[in-house]
Amino acid sequence: MAENNKMLSIVLHSYFSGKRLETASAKIMEKMESENIPYEIIIIDDGSTDDSFEISKEIARKHPQIYAYRLSRNFTTPYAKFAAFSVCKGACAICTPDDLQRPLENVVDMYRIWEKGNKIVIGYRATRDDGFISDLYSGLYYKVMNFFSEVTFPPGGADDFLADREVIDILNKRISPINTSPIVEVLRLGYSPVYVPYDRPKGDGKSRWTMKKKIRLAKDTFFASSSYPIKLITRIGFMTFTFAIILICLLIFAKLFGYTNLFGLEVKGWATALALTTLFNGLTLLSLGVIAEYIWRIFEEVKGRPGFLIRKEEDEDTYNS
Repeated sequence: MAENNKMLSIVLHSYFSGKRLETASAKIMEKMESENIPYEIIIIDDGSTDDSFEISKEIARKHPQIYAYRLSRNFTTPYAKFAAFSVCKGACAICTPDDLQRPLENVVDMYRIWEKGNKIVIGYRATRDDGFISDLYSGLYYKVMNFFSEVTFPPGGADDFLADREVIDILNKRISPINTSPIVEVLRLGYSPVYVPYDRPKGDGKSRWTMKKKIRLAKDTFFASSSYPIKLITRIGFMTFTFAIILICLLIFAKLFGYTNLFGLEVKGWATALALTTLFNGLTLLSLGVIAEYIWRIFEEVKGRPGFLIRKEEDEDTYNS
């Protein structure tokens, strides 16, 4: 794949996408050629166990501007995107789902903005219709991230972006893909991103992005971009310590001056001790749980394992990779 100073790398994420790949690739090629945009399509198979990768290889054999890659297992979407960025050769790159819920007109608009010299262009959802539960979950996620983390998502949220080669190289060389996502890391970089709204059409069929995967991604991106929980533990600890000192002083005062009532109530002792012990044990376990979330991620990072693995195929020369 030769580098091109105007070429757009379009990453097509594939996971059990066999029935969609032919249509999606054809629509992308038709749109790019009608707009005179030099392009390549990177089909990155995220460990599908059906015939999706065989189909993507066949498409790549027919079209020299399409390249097919397969991960060694299902790493989930964020890792697949990092993998695709590691092999793309365009002057800029963008990810798009296989169902084209990101309209191709939006991709073209973002590319034109990039042509004007902008390093990062982020398309955000002005409207969406993924069902009440999914929309509620997404809205809550972005509100929590914007309030508690170090990154700020645009209204409606964003999953993908168009990035200049300079930014792609930073993602490839300077950013660890473990327990994070490309969009979070790009938002942290700065570069004065340009935001472009689009109306997201309703998806066809059942989403393969399960609730379990969504919750895992939400946890990973939150703890990767926010130090708020650790700071909150410190604040709670300080307030608890202050409260304990005040309480000890009150108890000493009551003991010295013979007071047997506390706030007008006769205190036998065991109920208060049990309540306070339960409260502080709960706070201790909660604090340890939050700290464990960070330590676990540190542990995953220091092991030095790759965030993704692209399989080397024996016949890779036959499908452009």
